[in-house]
Amino acid sequence: MNTTSWRSGLGRAVLVLVTGVVAVACTSTGGTPAGPSGSTPAGPSGGTPATSGSASAAAPPSTGRIADAPVPSTGCGRPAPVALGRTTAQTLTSGGLRRDYLLHLPADYDPARPRPLVLSFHGHKRTSAYQEELSGFSTTPAIAVYPQGLVGTDGESAWTGAPYSAAADDVLFTAELLDQLQGELCVDPARIYAAGKSNGGGFVGVLACRLAGRIAAFAPVSGAFYPEGGECRPSRPAAIVDFHGAADTTIPYAGEPAKGLPPLPTWLADWAARNGCQGAPATRDEDGGVVHVSYWQQGQCRAEVLHYKIDGLAHFWPSTRPNPDSAKPTVLDATPLIMDFFARHALS
Repeated sequence: MNTTSWRSGLGRAVLVLVTGVVAVACTSTGGTPAGPSGSTPAGPSGGTPATSGSASAAAPPSTGRIADAPVPSTGCGRPAPVALGRTTAQTLTSGGLRRDYLLHLPADYDPARPRPLVLSFHGHKRTSAYQEELSGFSTTPAIAVYPQGLVGTDGESAWTGAPYSAAADDVLFTAELLDQLQGELCVDPARIYAAGKSNGGGFVGVLACRLAGRIAAFAPVSGAFYPEGGECRPSRPAAIVDFHGAADTTIPYAGEPAKGLPPLPTWLADWAARNGCQGAPATRDEDGGVVHVSYWQQGQCRAEVLHYKIDGLAHFWPSTRPNPDSAKPTVLDATPLIMDFFARHALS
């Protein structure tokens, strides 16, 4: 995909997302907004995140309630709690642990107009700042949020659903993070989305299994779908767009039985079955045969499943420009394609 098509795709996403969210009402409460926790400016992209408690050994048991359904936003009508057009570091407490995240509000954020929100989860050993630079959702019209994973059993940052994850409930953290954001900001509760890379992409798969009633669509990139993610019984069909490099040796496209990693076609077929898809996926090749697209459309499913396999791409976030994952561009940009997909899906 060339630069012109990238701009075109992002333009379509901007138009649909901005015009679509106004139609969904957001509960408004007047008065003084709750002050954000830890509203210190974010460090430079790729820098060290604010210190989070380690839950490697014994995290406190989860006592919180996880809402797997749309939750009304009470932040509409409140002044923005952080500067517009900038990324700021924020915190909350979940499961007795301090949790950190980066928050970016678009420069044209209007507290009277409900906005879509995108959660973007970093990979194993990475940071929220790295993920912001990698995925680039801060350049879109959505409220962009980059949570920070806890230190896992190998001493590196991670998310629930991997053999090296911390003993913490990241699904609870995600639900409580959304609660906080919807209490402070004018979030469209029908247009909350999740994307992630590698272990973060695997966690997006976990969220699709456990928070499909609250998150409208999911976008794993180079997802690590370990069996530690647990049983998958989503409360509703989940719209999924997935990207994976055919040359990925970290999370091989063909799977890795020794680690319990499934072949990507098997993982996709399982989601097609959960979504009630009928028949085999349609396929097409793009970008000179480098990109192989397979898809079950909503006409044959209760929710869309779309997949991009990119020849020659290793364990990288696809981009037509150099990015923190790779100095070598590929033929498509995942982020505007993800935004296009998100714009087609909202909770009813």
